[in-house]
Amino acid sequence: MEKADQRRRFVRIAVSALIVAGSLYLLQRLLMPKYVDGIVEGAFVAEYYREEKDHDVIFIGDCEVYENFSPVKLWQEYGINSYIRGSAEQYIWQSYYLLEDTLRYETPDVVVFNIQSLQFNESQNEAYNRMSIEGMKWSPSKVGAIFASMKENEHFLDYVFPILRYHSRWSELAPTDLEYLFKTKPVTHNGYYMRVDVRPVESETQGRILGDYSFGDKAWEYLDRMDALCREKGVELLLIKAPSLYPYWYPEWEEQVEAYAEAHDRRYINFLEIQDETGIDYNTDTYDAGLHMNLSGAEKLAVWLGRYLQTEFGLADRRGEAALDAAWKGKIAAYDAEIEAQYKLYGMERKDA
Repeated sequence: MEKADQRRRFVRIAVSALIVAGSLYLLQRLLMPKYVDGIVEGAFVAEYYREEKDHDVIFIGDCEVYENFSPVKLWQEYGINSYIRGSAEQYIWQSYYLLEDTLRYETPDVVVFNIQSLQFNESQNEAYNRMSIEGMKWSPSKVGAIFASMKENEHFLDYVFPILRYHSRWSELAPTDLEYLFKTKPVTHNGYYMRVDVRPVESETQGRILGDYSFGDKAWEYLDRMDALCREKGVELLLIKAPSLYPYWYPEWEEQVEAYAEAHDRRYINFLEIQDETGIDYNTDTYDAGLHMNLSGAEKLAVWLGRYLQTEFGLADRRGEAALDAAWKGKIAAYDAEIEAQYKLYGMERKDA
Protein backbone atom coordinates (compact mmCIF):
# COMPACT_ATOMS: atom_id res chain seq x y z
CA MET A 1 0.00 0.00 0.00
CA GLU A 2 2.86 2.36 0.88
CA LYS A 3 4.56 1.70 -2.49
CA ALA A 4 1.31 2.44 -4.31
CA ASP A 5 1.00 5.75 -2.45
CA GLN A 6 4.58 6.63 -3.36
CA ARG A 7 3.89 5.88 -7.03
CA ARG A 8 0.76 8.04 -7.01
CA ARG A 9 2.67 10.84 -5.29
CA PHE A 10 5.46 10.59 -7.88
CA VAL A 11 2.91 10.67 -10.74
CA ARG A 12 1.20 13.74 -9.26
CA ILE A 13 4.55 15.56 -8.90
CA ALA A 14 5.59 14.61 -12.45
CA VAL A 15 2.26 15.71 -13.92
CA SER A 16 2.39 18.97 -11.98
CA ALA A 17 5.95 19.62 -13.20
CA LEU A 18 4.90 18.96 -16.79
CA ILE A 19 1.93 21.30 -16.46
CA VAL A 20 4.13 24.06 -15.02
CA ALA A 21 6.80 23.55 -17.70
CA GLY A 22 4.19 23.47 -20.47
CA SER A 23 2.50 26.59 -19.16
CA LEU A 24 5.81 28.46 -18.98
CA TYR A 25 6.67 27.35 -22.51
CA LEU A 26 3.32 28.57 -23.86
CA LEU A 27 3.69 31.83 -21.95
CA GLN A 28 7.18 32.30 -23.34
CA ARG A 29 5.96 31.63 -26.90
CA LEU A 30 3.17 34.16 -26.41
CA LEU A 31 5.39 36.91 -25.03
CA MET A 32 8.27 36.58 -27.50
CA PRO A 33 8.10 39.02 -30.46
CA LYS A 34 6.77 37.35 -33.63
CA TYR A 35 8.30 39.82 -36.12
CA VAL A 36 5.53 39.38 -38.68
CA ASP A 37 4.39 43.02 -38.83
CA GLY A 38 6.24 46.30 -38.41
CA ILE A 39 9.79 45.30 -37.45
CA VAL A 40 10.13 41.99 -39.30
CA GLU A 41 13.93 41.71 -39.31
CA GLY A 42 13.93 39.47 -36.24
CA ALA A 43 12.24 36.70 -38.26
CA PHE A 44 14.92 36.38 -40.94
CA VAL A 45 17.40 34.06 -39.24
CA ALA A 46 14.84 31.40 -38.28
CA GLU A 47 13.38 31.15 -41.79
CA TYR A 48 16.52 29.42 -43.07
CA TYR A 49 15.74 26.20 -41.18
CA ARG A 50 12.59 25.62 -43.23
CA GLU A 51 14.63 25.43 -46.43
CA GLU A 52 16.02 22.42 -48.26
CA LYS A 53 19.77 22.70 -47.67
CA ASP A 54 21.25 22.50 -51.17
CA HIS A 55 22.42 26.04 -51.91
CA ASP A 56 25.23 26.97 -54.27
CA VAL A 57 25.70 30.39 -52.68
CA ILE A 58 25.12 31.63 -49.14
CA PHE A 59 25.12 35.37 -48.41
CA ILE A 60 26.11 36.42 -44.89
CA GLY A 61 25.76 39.91 -43.44
CA ASP A 62 23.55 42.82 -42.52
CA CYS A 63 20.91 44.81 -44.40
CA GLU A 64 23.41 45.46 -47.17
CA VAL A 65 22.86 41.88 -48.31
CA TYR A 66 19.26 41.08 -47.37
CA GLU A 67 17.89 44.22 -49.02
CA ASN A 68 20.32 44.50 -51.93
CA PHE A 69 20.39 41.13 -53.70
CA SER A 70 17.54 39.04 -55.09
CA PRO A 71 18.03 35.24 -54.92
CA VAL A 72 14.94 34.84 -57.12
CA LYS A 73 16.63 36.81 -59.90
CA LEU A 74 19.81 34.75 -59.47
CA TRP A 75 17.75 31.64 -60.09
CA GLN A 76 15.72 33.03 -62.96
CA GLU A 77 18.73 34.36 -64.87
CA TYR A 78 21.44 31.84 -64.02
CA GLY A 79 19.96 28.82 -62.24
CA ILE A 80 21.98 29.65 -59.10
CA ASN A 81 20.34 28.38 -55.92
CA SER A 82 21.13 30.90 -53.17
CA TYR A 83 20.03 32.01 -49.73
CA ILE A 84 20.71 35.12 -47.62
CA ARG A 85 21.44 34.57 -43.93
CA GLY A 86 21.10 38.21 -43.03
CA SER A 87 19.85 40.18 -40.06
CA ALA A 88 19.67 43.81 -38.98
CA GLU A 89 23.07 45.29 -38.02
CA GLN A 90 24.61 41.84 -38.02
CA TYR A 91 28.01 42.11 -36.36
CA ILE A 92 30.90 40.17 -37.84
CA TRP A 93 31.11 37.70 -34.94
CA GLN A 94 27.42 36.95 -35.49
CA SER A 95 28.15 36.50 -39.19
CA TYR A 96 30.89 34.03 -38.31
CA TYR A 97 28.66 31.94 -36.06
CA LEU A 98 25.79 32.04 -38.56
CA LEU A 99 28.23 30.76 -41.17
CA GLU A 100 29.44 28.06 -38.78
CA ASP A 101 25.80 27.15 -38.13
CA THR A 102 25.02 27.04 -41.85
CA LEU A 103 27.94 24.72 -42.55
CA ARG A 104 26.43 22.21 -40.13
CA TYR A 105 23.65 21.71 -42.69
CA GLU A 106 25.27 22.21 -46.09
CA THR A 107 28.46 23.14 -47.92
CA PRO A 108 27.85 25.81 -50.58
CA ASP A 109 30.32 26.54 -53.36
CA VAL A 110 30.59 30.23 -52.44
CA VAL A 111 29.95 32.33 -49.35
CA VAL A 112 29.39 36.03 -50.04
CA PHE A 113 30.19 38.26 -47.06
CA ASN A 114 29.48 42.00 -46.93
CA ILE A 115 32.29 43.74 -45.05
CA GLN A 116 30.42 46.84 -43.79
CA SER A 117 30.27 45.35 -40.28
CA LEU A 118 34.06 45.53 -39.90
CA GLN A 119 33.47 49.05 -38.57
CA PHE A 120 32.13 47.58 -35.30
CA ASN A 121 34.44 46.07 -32.71
CA GLU A 122 31.74 45.62 -30.06
CA SER A 123 27.99 45.02 -30.11
CA GLN A 124 26.06 48.27 -30.16
CA ASN A 125 22.52 47.28 -29.23
CA GLU A 126 20.80 44.41 -27.44
CA ALA A 127 17.80 44.53 -29.76
CA TYR A 128 20.04 43.91 -32.76
CA ASN A 129 21.80 41.11 -30.88
CA ARG A 130 18.50 39.38 -30.31
CA MET A 131 17.30 39.79 -33.90
CA SER A 132 20.45 38.01 -35.06
CA ILE A 133 20.65 35.32 -32.39
CA GLU A 134 17.21 34.33 -31.09
CA GLY A 135 16.20 32.75 -34.39
CA MET A 136 19.20 30.41 -34.39
CA LYS A 137 18.60 26.80 -33.43
CA TRP A 138 20.45 25.71 -30.32
CA SER A 139 23.96 24.51 -31.09
CA PRO A 140 27.53 25.37 -30.04
CA SER A 141 27.35 28.06 -32.76
CA LYS A 142 24.44 29.80 -31.05
CA VAL A 143 26.17 29.62 -27.69
CA GLY A 144 29.29 31.13 -29.24
CA ALA A 145 27.25 33.89 -30.85
CA ILE A 146 25.63 34.77 -27.53
CA PHE A 147 28.88 35.02 -25.59
CA ALA A 148 30.59 36.98 -28.38
CA SER A 149 27.68 39.43 -28.62
CA MET A 150 26.43 40.11 -25.08
CA LYS A 151 26.79 43.62 -23.76
CA GLU A 152 27.65 44.19 -20.10
CA ASN A 153 24.01 44.42 -19.01
CA GLU A 154 22.97 41.23 -20.83
CA HIS A 155 22.82 37.74 -19.34
CA PHE A 156 23.22 34.33 -20.95
CA LEU A 157 20.16 32.90 -19.18
CA ASP A 158 17.99 35.59 -20.76
CA TYR A 159 18.79 33.97 -24.12
CA VAL A 160 18.22 30.45 -22.80
CA PHE A 161 14.89 31.46 -21.27
CA PRO A 162 13.62 34.49 -23.25
CA ILE A 163 10.65 34.79 -20.88
CA LEU A 164 13.09 36.41 -18.45
CA ARG A 165 13.61 39.16 -21.01
CA TYR A 166 10.06 39.51 -22.35
CA HIS A 167 7.99 38.92 -19.18
CA SER A 168 6.77 42.54 -19.20
CA ARG A 169 5.59 42.52 -22.81
CA TRP A 170 1.92 42.05 -21.87
CA SER A 171 0.90 45.55 -22.92
CA GLU A 172 2.34 45.05 -26.42
CA LEU A 173 0.49 41.83 -27.23
CA ALA A 174 -1.54 41.83 -30.44
CA PRO A 175 -3.78 39.31 -32.24
CA THR A 176 -0.75 38.21 -34.27
CA ASP A 177 0.89 36.95 -31.08
CA LEU A 178 -1.82 34.29 -30.87
CA GLU A 179 -2.12 33.74 -34.61
CA TYR A 180 1.60 32.99 -34.92
CA LEU A 181 2.09 31.37 -31.54
CA PHE A 182 3.89 28.34 -32.98
CA LYS A 183 4.65 29.10 -36.61
CA THR A 184 5.17 32.48 -38.25
CA LYS A 185 4.50 33.44 -41.85
CA PRO A 186 7.45 33.93 -44.22
CA VAL A 187 8.56 37.56 -44.53
CA THR A 188 11.50 37.09 -46.93
CA HIS A 189 12.22 35.42 -50.24
CA ASN A 190 15.19 33.13 -49.54
CA GLY A 191 16.33 35.76 -47.07
CA TYR A 192 15.68 38.76 -49.35
CA TYR A 193 13.51 41.53 -47.90
CA MET A 194 11.59 43.25 -50.67
CA ARG A 195 10.68 46.91 -51.14
CA VAL A 196 9.42 48.32 -54.45
CA ASP A 197 8.93 51.98 -53.55
CA VAL A 198 11.32 54.70 -54.68
CA ARG A 199 13.04 57.51 -52.82
CA PRO A 200 15.99 58.90 -54.79
CA VAL A 201 19.27 60.20 -53.44
CA GLU A 202 18.95 63.97 -53.02
CA SER A 203 22.38 64.97 -51.73
CA GLU A 204 25.94 63.73 -51.74
CA THR A 205 26.92 61.53 -48.80
CA GLN A 206 29.70 62.88 -46.61
CA GLY A 207 31.50 61.10 -43.81
CA ARG A 208 32.50 62.75 -40.57
CA ILE A 209 36.18 62.86 -39.68
CA LEU A 210 37.23 59.94 -37.47
CA GLY A 211 40.03 59.91 -34.94
CA ASP A 212 41.09 56.42 -35.99
CA TYR A 213 40.15 54.61 -39.20
CA SER A 214 41.60 51.25 -38.15
CA PHE A 215 39.26 48.31 -37.79
CA GLY A 216 39.36 46.70 -34.33
CA ASP A 217 41.14 43.52 -33.29
CA LYS A 218 37.91 41.64 -32.63
CA ALA A 219 36.57 42.49 -36.09
CA TRP A 220 39.77 41.27 -37.76
CA GLU A 221 39.81 38.14 -35.59
CA TYR A 222 36.39 37.06 -36.81
CA LEU A 223 37.16 37.81 -40.44
CA ASP A 224 40.25 35.61 -40.05
CA ARG A 225 38.09 32.90 -38.50
CA MET A 226 35.59 33.16 -41.35
CA ASP A 227 38.39 32.89 -43.89
CA ALA A 228 39.91 29.86 -42.11
CA LEU A 229 36.53 28.11 -41.77
CA CYS A 230 35.84 28.51 -45.50
CA ARG A 231 39.28 27.10 -46.35
CA GLU A 232 38.71 24.16 -44.01
CA LYS A 233 35.38 23.36 -45.68
CA GLY A 234 36.61 24.00 -49.24
CA VAL A 235 34.28 26.97 -49.72
CA GLU A 236 35.18 30.08 -51.73
CA LEU A 237 34.82 33.31 -49.74
CA LEU A 238 33.84 36.38 -51.77
CA LEU A 239 34.11 39.71 -49.95
CA ILE A 240 31.85 42.52 -51.12
CA LYS A 241 30.88 46.07 -50.25
CA ALA A 242 27.29 46.68 -51.31
CA PRO A 243 26.44 49.94 -53.12
CA SER A 244 24.71 51.47 -50.11
CA LEU A 245 25.75 55.11 -49.73
CA TYR A 246 25.17 55.22 -45.99
CA PRO A 247 26.77 54.44 -43.59
CA TYR A 248 29.62 56.21 -45.35
CA TRP A 249 32.41 53.95 -46.60
CA TYR A 250 35.76 55.66 -46.02
CA PRO A 251 38.72 55.34 -48.43
CA GLU A 252 40.83 54.36 -45.41
CA TRP A 253 38.49 51.42 -44.78
CA GLU A 254 38.64 50.45 -48.44
CA GLU A 255 42.45 50.31 -48.34
CA GLN A 256 42.37 47.92 -45.37
CA VAL A 257 39.92 45.54 -47.03
CA GLU A 258 41.80 45.59 -50.33
CA ALA A 259 45.03 44.77 -48.49
CA TYR A 260 43.35 41.94 -46.59
CA ALA A 261 41.85 40.43 -49.75
CA GLU A 262 45.22 40.53 -51.50
CA ALA A 263 47.08 39.05 -48.54
CA HIS A 264 44.57 36.20 -48.21
CA ASP A 265 44.06 35.61 -51.94
CA ARG A 266 40.36 36.45 -51.76
CA ARG A 267 38.29 38.22 -54.39
CA TYR A 268 36.76 41.53 -53.29
CA ILE A 269 34.11 43.58 -55.08
CA ASN A 270 33.24 47.15 -54.10
CA PHE A 271 29.91 47.80 -55.81
CA LEU A 272 30.23 51.51 -55.08
CA GLU A 273 32.99 51.59 -57.70
CA ILE A 274 31.19 49.75 -60.51
CA GLN A 275 27.93 51.65 -60.75
CA ASP A 276 28.20 51.89 -64.55
CA GLU A 277 28.69 48.12 -64.85
CA THR A 278 25.78 47.18 -62.61
CA GLY A 279 23.47 49.87 -63.97
CA ILE A 280 22.49 51.09 -60.51
CA ASP A 281 20.68 54.43 -60.71
CA TYR A 282 20.30 56.17 -57.36
CA ASN A 283 17.31 58.07 -58.72
CA THR A 284 15.27 54.90 -59.30
CA ASP A 285 16.92 51.93 -57.55
CA THR A 286 16.73 52.87 -53.87
CA TYR A 287 13.72 53.25 -51.58
CA ASP A 288 15.41 55.27 -48.83
CA ALA A 289 17.79 57.75 -50.45
CA GLY A 290 20.67 55.35 -50.94
CA LEU A 291 20.76 53.26 -47.76
CA HIS A 292 19.29 50.18 -49.44
CA MET A 293 18.26 49.09 -52.89
CA ASN A 294 14.64 48.61 -53.84
CA LEU A 295 13.45 45.72 -56.02
CA SER A 296 14.85 47.10 -59.27
CA GLY A 297 18.24 47.73 -57.65
CA ALA A 298 18.36 44.29 -56.00
CA GLU A 299 17.56 42.60 -59.30
CA LYS A 300 20.22 44.59 -61.17
CA LEU A 301 22.83 43.59 -58.61
CA ALA A 302 21.74 39.95 -58.80
CA VAL A 303 22.08 39.98 -62.60
CA TRP A 304 25.62 41.38 -62.41
CA LEU A 305 26.69 39.15 -59.51
CA GLY A 306 25.25 35.99 -61.07
CA ARG A 307 27.32 36.52 -64.18
CA TYR A 308 30.41 37.08 -62.02
CA LEU A 309 29.76 33.94 -59.94
CA GLN A 310 29.47 31.77 -63.02
CA THR A 311 32.49 33.32 -64.72
CA GLU A 312 34.85 33.43 -61.75
CA PHE A 313 33.73 30.40 -59.75
CA GLY A 314 32.26 28.18 -62.46
CA LEU A 315 28.85 27.77 -60.83
CA ALA A 316 26.54 25.52 -62.85
CA ASP A 317 23.10 26.45 -64.15
CA ARG A 318 20.84 24.12 -62.18
CA ARG A 319 17.62 24.88 -63.99
CA GLY A 320 16.28 21.58 -65.23
CA GLU A 321 16.76 19.76 -61.90
CA ALA A 322 13.24 18.59 -61.16
CA ALA A 323 13.23 19.14 -57.39
CA LEU A 324 14.73 22.61 -57.64
CA ASP A 325 12.48 23.62 -60.53
CA ALA A 326 9.45 22.62 -58.49
CA ALA A 327 10.64 24.48 -55.39
CA TRP A 328 11.49 27.63 -57.31
CA LYS A 329 8.15 27.60 -59.14
CA GLY A 330 6.44 28.16 -55.80
CA LYS A 331 9.03 30.69 -54.65
CA ILE A 332 8.68 32.73 -57.84
CA ALA A 333 4.89 32.72 -57.51
CA ALA A 334 5.16 34.09 -53.95
CA TYR A 335 7.73 36.66 -55.09
CA ASP A 336 5.49 37.88 -57.93
CA ALA A 337 2.48 38.02 -55.64
CA GLU A 338 4.34 40.25 -53.20
CA ILE A 339 5.51 42.51 -56.02
CA GLU A 340 1.90 42.99 -57.08
CA ALA A 341 0.81 43.59 -53.48
CA GLN A 342 3.53 46.16 -52.84
CA TYR A 343 2.86 48.05 -56.06
CA LYS A 344 -0.78 48.23 -55.04
CA LEU A 345 0.16 49.31 -51.49
CA TYR A 346 2.34 52.17 -52.74
CA GLY A 347 -0.06 53.12 -55.54
CA MET A 348 2.56 52.43 -58.19
CA GLU A 349 2.30 50.98 -61.67
CA ARG A 350 4.40 47.92 -62.40
CA LYS A 351 6.48 48.82 -65.46
CA ASP A 352 7.62 45.27 -66.28
CA ALA A 353 4.16 43.74 -66.08
